Amino acid sequence: MRPLRAVGSSPAQMSLEGLLTRIAKGDQAAYVALYDRTSPVVYGLIRRVLRDPAQSEEVAQEVLLEVWRTATRFDAERGSANAWIMTMAHRRAVDRVRSEQAARDRDDKVGVRDASVGFDEVAEEVQARLEHQQVRRALDQLTDLQREAVQLAYYGGRTYREVAELLDTPLGTVKTRLRDGLIRLRDTLGVRS
Repeated sequence: MRPLRAVGSSPAQMSLEGLLTRIAKGDQAAYVALYDRTSPVVYGLIRRVLRDPAQSEEVAQEVLLEVWRTATRFDAERGSANAWIMTMAHRRAVDRVRSEQAARDRDDKVGVRDASVGFDEVAEEVQARLEHQQVRRALDQLTDLQREAVQLAYYGGRTYREVAELLDTPLGTVKTRLRDGLIRLRDTLGVRS
């Protein structure tokens, strides 16, 4: 929305710095002149960052309103008026992009959380116990040497050599008993290879 022109003013020839000085004092005609001169480039910069025309128009209006409100903060010694306005426009556009991204991230997190399938902890616990009982029964069907070798190697985390030393049995015999025991377990548990 374009501000109304003040009648009887001629700020058209003034520099942007001069216009900002007058705007800081509440001069609406100076603001109209500044608006006319800067709004196309402000919109263009914001449009390149946001890519969305409607959002770009909205952010450009916010920036130009901010220029009106904060004109007293402009310091010509720190840079040109154009640079001050364009920096404000760029920052506001980047803030909008970040805000939109944060909103999308929140929506994605909520969507993922809501979409995740819950599980029945009781059913899972029952299933685990049944599997443990089945493995124990299968272990009971092994010979003593097979069972001890399997338990030491797979539940105790021992190497074949350590199992052989603990059982005071030759290494080759332990390997054979382990292989035979695992085959028997596989067959008893109904595991297909």
